[in-house]
Amino acid sequence: MKKICLMAVLIVTTHLAEAQIDRTKAPQPSPAREIKIGEYQTFTLKNGLQVFVVENHKLPRVRFSISLKNDPILEGGKAGYVTLAGDLLGTGTKTRSKVQLDEEVDFIGANLTTSSTGISASSLSKHIPQLLELMADVLYNPAFSQTELDKLKTQTLSAISAEKDDPDAIANHVREALVYGKNHPYGEIATETSVNSITLEDCKKYYATYFKPNNAYLIIVGDMDLKNAKMASEKYFSRWIPGEVKNPIFAQPQPPGKTFVALVDRPSSVQSVIHISYPVDLKTGTVEAIKARVTNQILGGGSSDRLFLNLREKHGYTYGAYSQLISDPLVGNFNASASVRNAVTDSSVHELIFELKRIVNESVTDKELQDAKASIEGAFGRSLENPQTIAGFALNTAKFNLPKDYYNNYLKSVDAVTVADVQTTAKKFIQPEKAYILVVGKCSEIADKLKPYGEIRYYDIEGNNYAPSKTSSLPAGLKGEKVMSNYIEAIGGRDRLLAIKSLKMNYKSNLNGMDLTMSVIKKEPNKSVLEISANGMVFQKVICDGKDISISAMGQKRPIDEKTRENTIYKSAVIPELSLASAKANLTGMESVDGVEAYVVELILPSGGKSMVYFDATTGLKIQEVETQEGPQGNVSSVISYLDYKEVNGIKFPHTVIQHQGPMNLKLEILNIDVNPVVDDSIFKLE
Repeated sequence: MKKICLMAVLIVTTHLAEAQIDRTKAPQPSPAREIKIGEYQTFTLKNGLQVFVVENHKLPRVRFSISLKNDPILEGGKAGYVTLAGDLLGTGTKTRSKVQLDEEVDFIGANLTTSSTGISASSLSKHIPQLLELMADVLYNPAFSQTELDKLKTQTLSAISAEKDDPDAIANHVREALVYGKNHPYGEIATETSVNSITLEDCKKYYATYFKPNNAYLIIVGDMDLKNAKMASEKYFSRWIPGEVKNPIFAQPQPPGKTFVALVDRPSSVQSVIHISYPVDLKTGTVEAIKARVTNQILGGGSSDRLFLNLREKHGYTYGAYSQLISDPLVGNFNASASVRNAVTDSSVHELIFELKRIVNESVTDKELQDAKASIEGAFGRSLENPQTIAGFALNTAKFNLPKDYYNNYLKSVDAVTVADVQTTAKKFIQPEKAYILVVGKCSEIADKLKPYGEIRYYDIEGNNYAPSKTSSLPAGLKGEKVMSNYIEAIGGRDRLLAIKSLKMNYKSNLNGMDLTMSVIKKEPNKSVLEISANGMVFQKVICDGKDISISAMGQKRPIDEKTRENTIYKSAVIPELSLASAKANLTGMESVDGVEAYVVELILPSGGKSMVYFDATTGLKIQEVETQEGPQGNVSSVISYLDYKEVNGIKFPHTVIQHQGPMNLKLEILNIDVNPVVDDSIFKLE
């Protein structure tokens, strides 16, 4: 009976409670919760090395990180040497070669990395003595080998070469040069010239100047208590000798007085990379930085925010559009970006600017504000699961002179941001009327349409301003067939080329440290074999018997569509340009290719396959070819550059061929060319 009465009371109470809830209104968000961030401990050695210890005994692992304090430096004509100096530290010591160092690190299952800003190492806690001995050896006794520097320079030059055809990399480099200026460390660009000028002495000087204990922090995170941390720090790092380190003072970068459009011409682009950017005076750790974080989250911080919802969800211009409003102890920056189809480049710029103006002129909604706060607070909470986060908080507190309770009160500070704060922050930091509108794309298709957004200025891929040629109009009566005919004459003449009935070419290359060889054998009519191999293994093989083709990769046959079949047969001719019977050539205009004025010929095969071929307007030589294929995520361009023409048997052949496709950059160099060799037809049998 008592149970029945109790149930009746609960039911009545529940109904009364429900009757008092107004379900037409969303519940008010609860106040920011109290958070307790893990503790860190700190002490300083006599040589000035400040040590932070974050204990975490859940796993028997520990990480030691040396982090330099100094501001970035201006490298001038040797841009890139600071990065190389940091990488060079990890390539061996005076007591251990790189191979020996790597083997000893691997033997204890550890990791050890170096950079221009410090050294980091981690292992199981039982291997701490061996780990610290290796770390100290790297710190005190770097070998600075010329051989290792040469390897690093080669890798860097290869990366620079690859970035020349990466529109995102180009956009980032030019954006930094515009926003900060080339006389600021943030605006410098490493080039082939600057990297080639770097010497071993440059790297040694950087190490000797900045790797000082009074210019560094040591962060210890993991399975080590304070007592043992002090003993280890004293044992391995107390003999590190201090020295004076000065931070240079740089002029504060300023936004342009008036918005203008900075164009980087990339003739092969089917998409445009857009950045709207400028510097801002927004210091790390300030109240303004937190308000800016919330403001940017609403504008373009994720996939549910204004830029994304406008350009992707509403208009379908792009896969994503985002923005960043970044604080920095030297100089912050604002950037809004998207990659869009050529046809909607101007429309995308319009919508980006529309959203920048809207957040300045109109108050955001309460829902937008609460959603932004929830996203930021959720990310902050998740970050606390990693002990390295606590170490980062300790480092930031010391480095940027933050209040001791800055991170403990972070959620409260975020929660305190109001709608009015967002608009005030937007008015101060969102400046579409004083911005660089940087666009990397095909200027012949997009330049005129961008004129309404500001003066058009042209920049090369290294961020240098230039005036485009005024003489890019086509000669009267010139046709695609004539351009092709001029090319035939430029490389040796029709009669000499018609005498070639077979051809063998062998190339060498290197991809991600692996040596490759490519052999090409051609025989009329339209027969060919292309084979790419390394270490005796064939990676790709393409065979054309003159009428059909087969393609295999790692021994597996690949499906072939009609456009690929027809294009391969066309290119299997010894000199494809000799006959236009299977292709139509349309002269579409003139464009600049790496500073060279070129005629652009569109080749169209009967199946509809197209390629754009660029011929030097002065020499007549073919310098570039662009093929665009449809992929699952849109059109993908493959760009082939032809360089270094040299004569073989009175005929000019390009001795360097560079193929760019997405992130891949394959540079092929001729080993030998054999004109009119004896070739057995059996090698052209389809597999």
